[in-house]
Amino acid sequence: MSKAPVIVIHGGAWSIPDDMAEASKVGVKQAARVGYEVLKQGGSAVDAVVAAVKVMEDDPVFDAGIGSVLNAAGDVEMDAVVMDGKTLNAGAVACVQNIQNPVHLARLIMDKTPHVLLVGKGANQFAKEMGLPEVSTETLVTESARESWLRYMEYHDTIGGLFSNRDLQTGCDTVGAVALDQMGNVAFATSTGGITAKRPGRVGDAPIVGSGGYADNEAGAVSTTGHGEAILRTCLAHRITNHMHSGLNADEASRAGLDYMTRRVKGSGGVVVVSTNGDIAANFTTDRMAWASVKDGQVHYGLDPEEHQTEPLYFL
Repeated sequence: MSKAPVIVIHGGAWSIPDDMAEASKVGVKQAARVGYEVLKQGGSAVDAVVAAVKVMEDDPVFDAGIGSVLNAAGDVEMDAVVMDGKTLNAGAVACVQNIQNPVHLARLIMDKTPHVLLVGKGANQFAKEMGLPEVSTETLVTESARESWLRYMEYHDTIGGLFSNRDLQTGCDTVGAVALDQMGNVAFATSTGGITAKRPGRVGDAPIVGSGGYADNEAGAVSTTGHGEAILRTCLAHRITNHMHSGLNADEASRAGLDYMTRRVKGSGGVVVVSTNGDIAANFTTDRMAWASVKDGQVHYGLDPEEHQTEPLYFL
């Protein structure tokens, strides 16, 4: 028996400024609609999450793809991951450069190689072998992102600890998606353009299976966002999946995982979750998180705590 398809999107859990609020909501709603259309046409959960994340990688309002940021050396290093809950196959890239859609490259790693994770020059070499076009650093970085980098680099020596404190309080702007398809399979994808002025080579949770996300048909799928080191230390996505496997619903499981991360390592972040029965959640402990879902013919979305708005899937 076919299942009703479901998709849930996040655009990053952090202190999203007011001048980016509306664009962030528009962006996640568009990603949710695109991903849901894939599901409605009979596409797989993997197809849907990759399509949805590519929408956000192509939207400069999000820190992924063409909205990426510069590290301390003035370079862009991007991470992405995708996982199939039916087979537990996964593909990921870390510190990849000059690729507009890292999630596409992650999918190719999953489908075309026996590996899970490729990094740095090896990831870029594989991209060339797959015929993915290179784009310039200038294409990937917005003017506001460059201004932020200049500001952080200028004051780095006089405000020690800025970056770790900023990461802890606001998280970082990662994008992600989870989906349930008509065949009952789940999947997740997560992508990030990094943290402004981060140490070159630093990799957070985003491309790490079990931290940046997890998908298992025996429980559900999770995509995470927020303080990368905290998410890594608590294996947040896998923890939430285990909670669902033990009988908690998506909302209960996600809240339990986030509460554990806050209590144990004082980390903040957010998650989107779908269980194998179509139960969904979008929860966060940062100031804001842009999220959207499509379920039962309606688009649901929000940004601020307790915000939950609904609009028709299709406008006449």
